[in-house]
Amino acid sequence: MPKSTPLTTVAPFLFVAIWSTGWIMGRYAAMDGDPLTFLLVRFASAIAVLTPITIAIRADWPKGGRAIAHALGSGVLLHALYLGGVWWAIAHGVPAGLSAVIAALQPLMTAALAPVLAGETIRLRRAGGFVVGFLGIAIVVSPKLVGLAPGDLGAVALPLAVNVAAMLAVTLGTFHQKARVASGHLLAVATLQYVGALLVLAPIAFLIEPMRFDLNARSAATLAWSVLGLSIGAIGLLLHLIRCGEVSRAAALIYLVPPAAVAEAWFLFGETVSPIQIFGVAVTVSGVVLAQRRG
Repeated sequence: MPKSTPLTTVAPFLFVAIWSTGWIMGRYAAMDGDPLTFLLVRFASAIAVLTPITIAIRADWPKGGRAIAHALGSGVLLHALYLGGVWWAIAHGVPAGLSAVIAALQPLMTAALAPVLAGETIRLRRAGGFVVGFLGIAIVVSPKLVGLAPGDLGAVALPLAVNVAAMLAVTLGTFHQKARVASGHLLAVATLQYVGALLVLAPIAFLIEPMRFDLNARSAATLAWSVLGLSIGAIGLLLHLIRCGEVSRAAALIYLVPPAAVAEAWFLFGETVSPIQIFGVAVTVSGVVLAQRRG
């Protein structure tokens, strides 16, 4: 069992608090640019910030061509395919609430694959925690889904498929990170990940988007937080959690992200929060606590 440190103790709470703002940043980013284009600017900016820091502190890079390739590959899965897929799907009609439900399937899929891909034993209590957590997420976002007509879902069939594929990508990326990217300082690994994501996402964005990015005060602030808070802060915490613990335990934290995003949307945009959503948050937290407990 990894030795507990102050960072290990606070990292889960910091990760949820920061990562949940990604939904808010996605909403702001859509006002000033195309989704994939904005992500390209975000990834390039993260590389520009991380590279000199990594060099200045003389951080260890992954050793050997194969280790570097694995770091690049994990970036393609975690950033290019996951973030790119989710942001593109929301921009093309998938409701944020429905996208949150799809994202909440990740811990369940992680639990199903963990015994095969990571050799983890998923005990009954943790499996129960995953199910309870998902039910809580469904309750939290249910008010946002009630008004959807069957025709609305049919009109976004392709974006829905892309959203599901993105969820599969981040699930496989988490396992790949745990199994294949064990060496190198986390800053060096994160830098290589964004290089891999940039190389894959750039030609896709060029082919399917006008590549609009309007630079103004709002987009600059959105970009600054997306780079410093999300691309560096939250991703660094996620990599730390994956490296120091079990994959399924880290994945369970994803359940707390949509409820946190609902609270942030209420505070920033005045979106209503109903009693049933508050109840759903309580159910979600209970499921995560159950999944996080060590037997």
